[in-house]
Amino acid sequence: MSEEVPLIYLVDDDVSVREGVADLLRSVGLRVEAFASPKEFLDRKRSDAPGCLILDIRLPGPSGLELQRVLTSSDSQLPIIFISAHGDIPMSVRAIKSGAIEFLTKPLNDQQLLDAVHAGIERDRARRQEAHTLAELRLRFDTLTQREREILSLVVSGKPNKQIAAHLDLSEMTVKVHRSQAMHKMKANSVIELVRMADKLGLSNHEAQPPKLKH
Repeated sequence: MSEEVPLIYLVDDDVSVREGVADLLRSVGLRVEAFASPKEFLDRKRSDAPGCLILDIRLPGPSGLELQRVLTSSDSQLPIIFISAHGDIPMSVRAIKSGAIEFLTKPLNDQQLLDAVHAGIERDRARRQEAHTLAELRLRFDTLTQREREILSLVVSGKPNKQIAAHLDLSEMTVKVHRSQAMHKMKANSVIELVRMADKLGLSNHEAQPPKLKH
């Protein structure tokens, strides 16, 4: 994963707001890319760095809410902070229900904006870390043989070696060997840790095939 300095995207048609917010964010060491419209933002290839989007809700052409819908439909999970010169409660409720993390009114309070931005960055970092962990688990899971997957599934469902052996028509010693190999490949130090891994992968008690990951 990228360890770059966080990058904040800003979309607002008011040049004074863009300059003021950009100066504030840069003063605390953050990188900023500012855009006058949703189209400019969508046309820009986004960085792999953690960050968030500060988005004016009222824009000429597509609105901020419309851009939010476009990003959601494209499976983007970039945290969004809405800003507006109007305290429109129904609009703010709509934005939050659609996944925005904050709705701030202009003139912006510097500390409130910085707090929201840092919360957005931390949320994005946590999401990216979770995705990285899941990808690593999937790679480990892919190294298991079909027999190891079968036994892993039964182990995480709570069945002891003796029952697993009877269920698969294997010797208990063979089950122990496969179980040990599966735990080694998954880098699990205990059955509890293995259960947590299986849960993250979405394994059921009867299936040893996790769903495909989203890229």
